[in-house]
Parts: sequence; C-alpha cells; structure tokens
Amino acid sequence: MPGSAHRLVMVGANHKSASLTLRDALFVDDAAAPGFLESLKRAGVAEALVLSTCDRVEVWASANDLDRAIQTVSDAFADRAGLDPAAVSANLYSRTGADAVRHGFTVTASLDSLVIGEPHVTGQVKAAHRLAREAGTLGNEMDAYIQAAFSVAKRVRTETAIGEGPVSIAAAAVQVARDLHGDPSRLRALLVGTGEMGELVAESLLAAGLKDLSVTAPRDSRAETLAKTLNCHMLAFEDLRDALAGFDVVLTCVGGRNVVVSAELVGNALRKRRRRPIFLVDAGIPGDVETAVNRLEGAFLYDLGDLEEVALEGRAGREAAARAARGIVEEEASAYLRGRAARSAVPAIVALRSRFDEIRDAALAEAGNDAAEATRLLVNRLLHVPTEVMKDKAAEGADWQSMEKTLKTLFRLED
Repeated sequence: MPGSAHRLVMVGANHKSASLTLRDALFVDDAAAPGFLESLKRAGVAEALVLSTCDRVEVWASANDLDRAIQTVSDAFADRAGLDPAAVSANLYSRTGADAVRHGFTVTASLDSLVIGEPHVTGQVKAAHRLAREAGTLGNEMDAYIQAAFSVAKRVRTETAIGEGPVSIAAAAVQVARDLHGDPSRLRALLVGTGEMGELVAESLLAAGLKDLSVTAPRDSRAETLAKTLNCHMLAFEDLRDALAGFDVVLTCVGGRNVVVSAELVGNALRKRRRRPIFLVDAGIPGDVETAVNRLEGAFLYDLGDLEEVALEGRAGREAAARAARGIVEEEASAYLRGRAARSAVPAIVALRSRFDEIRDAALAEAGNDAAEATRLLVNRLLHVPTEVMKDKAAEGADWQSMEKTLKTLFRLED
C-alpha cells in the first residue's frame, strides 16, 4: 500500500480553469454537502471533504486507486450540475500525491485566491473539514493532512505580511465611504456577488457601524448563504435594477465575464437619487462595473487597485510577501511528505523487530546460560534467511548491485 501522502487526490474547478457559470452549477452549499459526500462514499470514495467558495469547488480525498477516485468525483460533479460528464471533466483539474499536498497547503494559506492573502479561505476550509467530520467521511489520514494545512496557513499569516494587503484594502474602502457619506451607521449598502473580497469589505463596513446591508447574487442560494453569514437582508437578483437607487454604497464581487452594473443602470439610479452620490467598489476580477460609470457625475467608482493606492500598499511589497509565503508552503510540504513517508515504514519495522525478538528468545532458550552460544545462534539465525535470499537473487541474475547498496545503507557497512 502506498504511503498516505501518495493516496491524496484533489479534483475541482477554480477561477482559472472554469467559468463562473460552471462553478455555480458545481457549487455544493452546506445543506447539500452531506448528501454529496454520501454519494461519493457509496461510489467508493469513503474519505473526502468538499470545498465550495466563489473561487473554487473542489473535493479533497484519500484513496488507494487514484484514477478511479478522480473519475468518481468528476462523475459526481457532472451529476450534480446536470451536465455531460465529458464536458465537465474537460474543465476539471486533478492533483495527486505530492502535488495535492502542495495544492491544499497553497489554497488554505490563501495563495491561490483571486485576491492573494484574503483571510476567508482558511475559515472555509475549516467549515468543509467540520462538515466532512459530521458526515463521517473524514478518516485519520485526511484529518492529519487538514490539520497540517491549518498549521501552514497560520505560519504564513504569522511570518509574512500576506494578509495585510486585503485587510488594508477593506479599511481603505471604509475610509472612502466615510469621507463621501459620513457616518456609516446612516448608510444603506448592497453587496452584489459572493466573492471573498466583497465579503471582507462588507464585514469592515459592518464593523465600522453599518446597520443596513443587503446581499444579492446571480444565484439565489449563494446570496442566501452569505446573507445568513453576515446576518443581513437578501435581495432577489432580478430586483437589482429597481432597488439600486436606494443604496449609498454598492460593492460588487461577482468576477464573471459580463458587466453586472452598467453605466445606464447607475445613471438611472442617480437620477432617482436626485444626484446624491453612490460609492461603488468593484472587487470583481475581471471587473463587474462598466468603466463608463466613472464618467457619471455623482458616481465614485473604485477598483482594488484604486483602494490599494489609498491604503498605500505597494504591489511590490505584496508580491514579496507572496514569494515568502510560497517558500513556507514548499518547506512545509516537503517536511510533511518526508514525515508521511517515514510513517509508512513503521509497520515493516515493527514486524522486523517482532521477528528478531522471537529469534532471540529461541536462541536464549536453546543455549541456556551459555552467552557465547546464545549470541552465535542468534547471529546465525538472524542472517540465515537474508543470506539464502541474497544468494538466490544473485544466482537468478537479479540486480545485485542495488541490493548490495541497500544493505550498506541499512547497516552502514564500510566499503
């Protein structure tokens, strides 16, 4: 049986590999997660968790037959989305063994997100871990791996400045909102989309005193889930056009390939507001707000780059922090792989020691109180089987040099 690290497999789609439409179709919310995991278990993937965010939908699993596990997960995703399995499979990636170890560490440390360093991903992995444990699909191997991933994320956040950029961007958004509109407690804000950066800005506004927040998204189930998380209102996406005029702050974080908030939509809202300004934060990648909004009087549109400048965060500093964080991930992944490989040798070591103890006990019983005879018998019997096997292998034309090298390594024999 392979070492546990080499049984690790991850299958999914993220913002780099698949469209928002497909990711929405694959999305597995908390309520659906137990049933989805149970379907994987029935199909032979007994140890797994499912991670669904706005950026990615992935299954992390441990399996003996990696190819079969990949196919099983791909089919489960296709079944959930109601799409052709071949079409879904073409948009999924898979990671196994050491690559899977590095991938999960990278994701948990928020180094594979649209906004590098945003702080929500670790919490999302923790939620996925909890759901899998409750569903009974989290064994010792997966649990050990996830705990290691949490340790890596903590080390990255402690030893680098990777998390400072997104937090300061959110603080900058709050400052601009305050400068434009005054006390946040008197404002109405709308979050369009369920991306992590939008959620982070919304949380910062709530922490600054905002009392009236609504959430909407192209997919109602996502908006409903986030509205519960933020303890705020949900707005039906089809009502966005009529409702936009009622909001002082509009945050967008959809990140699809189509404009969500057009200049025409904002222009109509401004006329209804009698030119009272609207502060728009476009946190989508690619952007959600039509750039022509910048030309409208009363519309103040900021994207992540604008807010980064307000926060005085240099891009070079963020990139340096990301490089340092990736170095930590690589170091920790190598250490994890070495540790798991060492653990895989334990059963053989235990069996060898047990066999040697049996031979020793027999030699002592046969030699009585004669120590010299006991040690002679012990050495002869310990070496008998290995000697015969080595002679047979050499006679058969086996790769004796490799065997000899292994012996010298095991027993530290001098040349």
